[in-house]
Amino acid sequence: MSDAPHPGAGEPGSPLPHGALPHEFDHRHANVSGGWLRAAAFGAMDGLVTNTSLLAGVGGAGLDAHAIVLSGVAGLAAGAFSMALGEYASVSTANQQIDAEVRVEARAQRKHPVSEQTELVGTFVEMGMSEATARAAAEEVHRDPEQAVTIHLTHELGVDPTEKPSPLVAGASSFLMFAIGAIIPLLPYLLGFESLIVGLTVGCIGLLVVGATTAHLTSRPLVWGGLRQLLFGLIAVGATYLVGLVIGVGVPG
Repeated sequence: MSDAPHPGAGEPGSPLPHGALPHEFDHRHANVSGGWLRAAAFGAMDGLVTNTSLLAGVGGAGLDAHAIVLSGVAGLAAGAFSMALGEYASVSTANQQIDAEVRVEARAQRKHPVSEQTELVGTFVEMGMSEATARAAAEEVHRDPEQAVTIHLTHELGVDPTEKPSPLVAGASSFLMFAIGAIIPLLPYLLGFESLIVGLTVGCIGLLVVGATTAHLTSRPLVWGGLRQLLFGLIAVGATYLVGLVIGVGVPG
């Protein structure tokens, strides 16, 4: 096989022999700024823990299967809407804060362009550039005011104002995954089983699966991720069951 470089392979954006762009052939990074993964994972786990615990609580209180299903469905609806609205508001607020910082930085660059450019030179030097290279790079960056604002905020705050997560995506992901997680412990009841133990077992299996899936998406050990989520869920389920048991004992009739 020839070791000669592929024509144009060293140029930015030029294709390599296998058709990939430079440095894209050996790995790809996940999109960590979209906001959907955190909302989806949190929604699914919260739905599972909330409704499995809710079933344990009302079941521990001695209520019948119909009351358990009614409580579970009500918990699903209330939790899904609460999670979705909360995620939407949270992401929207975070984006608005970033927009405010963009305005602050843009104003600073208009009022003190030399100082801001000098600040960027210092940042580049700290990154390992020579002072001459840092000055040339900072000067080129500041030729585009919008790009200059983005570069400054990326280095000063660790956020890229051009890649903000979508509140709608976060809210929808949270709603959908909470509903899916919350319905899992209800499945035995919806299929005709009226056993609290079966419902709790299915909920615990769901916790294992969601924990392992999240661990897989974040390149963590599957067993550890599943067992950790199961442990957290069991703590909530056990505590809620005890509360229902105590309250149920004191309910007249």
